[in-house]
Amino acid sequence: MLKNKFIIPLTSLVLSCVSLIPASYAQNPAPAIAQSKSIFVTGATIHVGNGQVIENGVIAFDKGIITQIGASGSVTSGNGAEVIDAKGKHIYPGIISLNTTVGLQEIASVRATLDYNEIGQVNPHVRALVAYNTDSEVIPTLRGNGILLSQAVPQGGVISGSSSVFYMDGWNWEDAVLKKDDGIWISWPPFLASSFNYEDFTVSVKRNEKRQEVINVFQATFTDAKAYAETQAPNPVNLRLAAMRPLFDGSANLYIRAEYGKDIIEAVNFAKEMGVKKIVVVGGDESYKVAAFLKENQIPVILNPTHRLPGRVDENVYLPYELPGMLHKAGVKVAITYADEWWRTRNLAFLAGTSSGFGNVTPEEALQFVTKNAAEIIGADKEVGTLEKGKQASFLVTTGDMLDMRGNVIQMAFIKGGKVNLDDKQKRLYEKYKEKYGTK
Repeated sequence: MLKNKFIIPLTSLVLSCVSLIPASYAQNPAPAIAQSKSIFVTGATIHVGNGQVIENGVIAFDKGIITQIGASGSVTSGNGAEVIDAKGKHIYPGIISLNTTVGLQEIASVRATLDYNEIGQVNPHVRALVAYNTDSEVIPTLRGNGILLSQAVPQGGVISGSSSVFYMDGWNWEDAVLKKDDGIWISWPPFLASSFNYEDFTVSVKRNEKRQEVINVFQATFTDAKAYAETQAPNPVNLRLAAMRPLFDGSANLYIRAEYGKDIIEAVNFAKEMGVKKIVVVGGDESYKVAAFLKENQIPVILNPTHRLPGRVDENVYLPYELPGMLHKAGVKVAITYADEWWRTRNLAFLAGTSSGFGNVTPEEALQFVTKNAAEIIGADKEVGTLEKGKQASFLVTTGDMLDMRGNVIQMAFIKGGKVNLDDKQKRLYEKYKEKYGTK
């Protein structure tokens, strides 16, 4: 098996065969046509993404870039521009889904469609970039619920590989990618290890006896990678160590999967000692216990899904809902993810909505957990995350509050100025069986 990329030909063959059965109900919509003339969307309530809300606003964009945004009357349309009346609607930045296997995983029970895991424990050179499948049937179902960008992340091993960030639209990974190889992912060994007993359905927790063994692997790998990065023209070239070079010059993040407070502190201190410039904690179930440490070291956190029970029996039952707000109030940059199931990431907006209801943050602050903050963490805030002049026109038009499932009805979506077809397999099946059963 190749070590510098995922293996995709068999996956492509399987998906091609599946797409023929039946052909009329399994073809994804073609990618959006590039914007050919200036467009003005008028009359909507615009949620900029930085906390600002513009009532009766206008957003104008041309060649995929926002040229004007403001209240009605402050934006003037040019001759020949297309004007879209969105009176009574709401405009939001496209949601950014971090830490997912979208595009790398299609059918859980079909191994040939799973391209997120590589053989071996130390694989920094493995790239999610070249495995991303733009023909995934899951992608249209996500953008129909507001997800316009996702971060495809490799899994497995102690050093999993590098992630990349993609638009939810494109013919192939080359034209869908927004940011290549934005960071390397590692899994810090927890101090405590849990195991599930399927006979009596109990969970036992004990000290992780293999923990130091994994830390030793990190010590050796990062020491070698740092020395390699300081070498001007290494010969021979080492693909594994070369892939880690961006960690030491600040051009890529080190994403550290860690849950317990003790593990978070230890992992961050280790990375800093190794000379890593940009560190992100992922998971962070106990991040609220070390919020002061995270703020002091300016470490952002990508949280686990918050629609869950707390991790400990003595914790507040609403703690997962409150956690994003707790970190935000403590001055920690926080983003929310829906990492447990790739297809369920379509509900990401509702995680942000719940954090608003329970976390003592406003809806506009909660919106930043899945837009502005996410863009800043991955280093794409100059292009996306908020609706501002000069940024890409990647946004949504909804009938109501996007963070509430009752208002999250996406009527239009634009990616880089191109109007995206919001059709998907689930909608086609609904229409098909609605005719059969006469459902209104």
